[in-house]
Amino acid sequence: MRIPVDTFRLENGLFVTLSEDYSAPIVAVNLWYHVGSANEREGRTGFAHLFEHMLFQGSEHVGTNEHFETIQRAGGTLNGSTWLERTNYFETVPSNHLESILWLEADRMGYLLPGMTQQKLDLQRDVVKNERRWSVDNQPYGTWLERLDALCFPPTHPFHHSLIGSMEDLSAASLEDVANFFRTFYTPDNAVLSIAGDFDPAFARAAVERCFGHIPRGPGKPSLPDMSLPPTFGERRREVVPDEVALPRLFLAFRSPTFGSEEYYAASVCGAVLGMRRGSRLYRALVREQQLAQEIGAFTFDLAKGSDLLVIDAVARPGVSGADLEQAVVREVDRLRDEGVAAEEVERAVALIETDIVNGLQSAGERADQLSKFATFFGDPALVNEQVDRYKTVTVEAVDAFARARLGEENRASLLYVPRAAAPVDEHVLAEATA
Repeated sequence: MRIPVDTFRLENGLFVTLSEDYSAPIVAVNLWYHVGSANEREGRTGFAHLFEHMLFQGSEHVGTNEHFETIQRAGGTLNGSTWLERTNYFETVPSNHLESILWLEADRMGYLLPGMTQQKLDLQRDVVKNERRWSVDNQPYGTWLERLDALCFPPTHPFHHSLIGSMEDLSAASLEDVANFFRTFYTPDNAVLSIAGDFDPAFARAAVERCFGHIPRGPGKPSLPDMSLPPTFGERRREVVPDEVALPRLFLAFRSPTFGSEEYYAASVCGAVLGMRRGSRLYRALVREQQLAQEIGAFTFDLAKGSDLLVIDAVARPGVSGADLEQAVVREVDRLRDEGVAAEEVERAVALIETDIVNGLQSAGERADQLSKFATFFGDPALVNEQVDRYKTVTVEAVDAFARARLGEENRASLLYVPRAAAPVDEHVLAEATA
């Protein structure tokens, strides 16, 4: 499946992608800012995520919560998300509301600061703190992402610190800190705007120019430090977390080639062979046959800078210890690395990935998001049309080479949650199983 892709750039640097699809009378608008938690400085973590909230609190010409209300009245949906390398905002609405959505996005890009007040900052800071309490600090396994990032990336690396931020840093953020962060990163020359669905291209171009064309370029964002890392950890890393959880849960991570690189596709297929859906190796072995896990899967973070991570996520069955779960996962990883994969496994993995890609591109919202992703990271949204072909070139030999190079003992980071009341994990038993 190939989708139409047309691009242009405004004089202020805003990169725009258009992709028509007239199968339904809806249109999706997706705006990626090339800023994430990696761009935060020490002592001011959590700003990217805080802005995900602040941008919905009104701007100079839009009242508090009016962004939500306008889109919901039109019968649309909207949201935002924050990741290590980007922040995005997205809406899907009936086609006749396209220009209204573009105007809303442009108003908060160009005129957020006049609508920003200390009261709004204090309110959203408290909202984010409560979000941290509920989704991280007091949620079973809720600290997994920040613990895994801290375990896998060096303390000086931009991916090391918490995505949601610390309570102390959120408390210390001043209105001027927040304003400076916005002026630096939320600018048209640091953004990608994608429009997908039922729209007239000439109208969309003119509307984008009307809404965004007058917004000035930014002052230029500071460069990130050197993100490069060795291909492996160089050692076995491990953290055991006694927590208020009912069942052990393991996150086993491997340093992996960056998203979009030639080697990434073999890594992605290897992850699918290991843990993509119920036909995968790990599911068959640990859920069906050995009945040690009740849930298991594998995925990549899809990081485009420095190093990606391939992660296995396994939840034990009741009565199974964390040590037994970890040993069983390690045995399956070792088996794949030592014995290699079969051609039919690679074919199955590629077919599943292809199905996901094609299904995603049939959704206006997902299509717009993927266009923004490739435009932001590589400057070429048309790469979305090359992904299926790139996966189809992955060979058994490439997957085996990745497994030999990246799935060894020197490139494993284990984050193991165990019930606080359970006995400590027996390190000697684990050492024997992984030897």
